[in-house]
Amino acid sequence: MSKTTNKARMQKNVRLVELALLTAIIAVMTFTPIGYLKLGPLELTLIMVPVIIGAVTLGPAAGAFLGLVFGASSFIQCFSLSAFGAILISISVFKTLVVCVVPRVLAGWLTGLIFNAVTKKTKKDGANYLVASICGSAFNTIFFLGFLALLFINTTFTPEQSAALGGAENILTTVIGIAAGINAPIELVVCAVLGSAIGKGLSVGLKKI
Repeated sequence: MSKTTNKARMQKNVRLVELALLTAIIAVMTFTPIGYLKLGPLELTLIMVPVIIGAVTLGPAAGAFLGLVFGASSFIQCFSLSAFGAILISISVFKTLVVCVVPRVLAGWLTGLIFNAVTKKTKKDGANYLVASICGSAFNTIFFLGFLALLFINTTFTPEQSAALGGAENILTTVIGIAAGINAPIELVVCAVLGSAIGKGLSVGLKKI
């Protein structure tokens, strides 16, 4: 067996190990405060960070897969772990599944594509990681809110549900509240810092291997 074949096999194994570790990290974050930080009735999620890391180090396909894992974890949260998710589940399980999963798959996949495109265009080391990380967080927020508004736009909450969500009367006010609140900006900053820093570090390590 040639050295080239051995090197290719080793690189493949390392990539599979990284993908497995990132998947495990998402699973752990799902059931700890690290993954879903409670801010009143809604949650601030940092699980997009490992999705971004996978997308920039392993490519768009890995980003989409990790996005799928993220989406599945978000859907699981809807069963008694999230007040907002529980309300959506009570309205439509299928629509809730779509809202939880599809935006995260798209966000992971597009983050990988953006990273590849920026890497080809820029010579500034690190800019590609920062741009991809910012886009990954933005995609997650935009797609999630977009699908939420599209599929649940006519939903009006009962007085009890409204009270549980801090006074939001319908999906539209909820979407606006999330978009204008502190959730999205905090997620964007955290993803930009951690996604770019860790992603770049892992990429350098993988190249050395």
